[in-house]
Amino acid sequence: MTASKIVSMKNKEKIAMLTAYDFLSAKILSEVNIDIILVGDSLGQVFQGLTNTIPVKLEEIIYHCRAVRRGAPDAFIIADMPFLSYGITIEESVKNAGSCIKEGLANAVKIEGGLDMSETIKAMISIGIPVMGHIGLRPQLIHRFGRRIAGKTAEETEFLIEEAKTIEKAGAFSLVIEGTTEEAAKAITESISIPTIGIGAGRYTDGQVLVITDMLGMDKEEKFKHNKRYANLYRIIKKAVSNYVKEVKDGIFPGPEHSFHQE
Repeated sequence: MTASKIVSMKNKEKIAMLTAYDFLSAKILSEVNIDIILVGDSLGQVFQGLTNTIPVKLEEIIYHCRAVRRGAPDAFIIADMPFLSYGITIEESVKNAGSCIKEGLANAVKIEGGLDMSETIKAMISIGIPVMGHIGLRPQLIHRFGRRIAGKTAEETEFLIEEAKTIEKAGAFSLVIEGTTEEAAKAITESISIPTIGIGAGRYTDGQVLVITDMLGMDKEEKFKHNKRYANLYRIIKKAVSNYVKEVKDGIFPGPEHSFHQE
């Protein structure tokens, strides 16, 4: 998989993307031929237990990218650049994106922003770093806008389309649309020639992305309308651990088959 291949999938084949943060998850994803693995800054919430993505550091993204690369050596991996790792100066932004590629072993980076990130995207691409854009609900701006759904009005939709076209013109190979009305996401998707990847953006994007722990049901509670649980690992893991504790307490585990013996 390459950035060019992803672009060529628009209007031909839906794109499947999932997040991963560790070796074993990445290994599983590589075995089902996922199109894209995103090492998302969502790791701040689902891996570190934070309330939002803001505190995540660049070094942590790089660390998790390396772990994911070991599990999925041939996968197309995107590093999600965290808050303040870009957007201060173009030079610093490019340097940090390069670290995601060179040290994190990612194939591309994702950055949030539209009109304000045009020149930054161009600079990254100019030295060979593929860039995925991100508009709509932007988690890194949570303190400014909260978690409101974007594209509820015609004016908002037109602004989002303008942002999407700017990102495409800057050279991005794809675009995440998050937390946006289905109608707005459809209009955005039809207005640009690069693929759109939706999360909470309805049915008409060119692909979809979910956070792996959400779709696997790792949390006790179902938190997000946009998510579909394909398993309930919370219940499965809790039952397995409870059985283990009981067997240890009752002297059942380890049994003879789990023990070593003299010859």
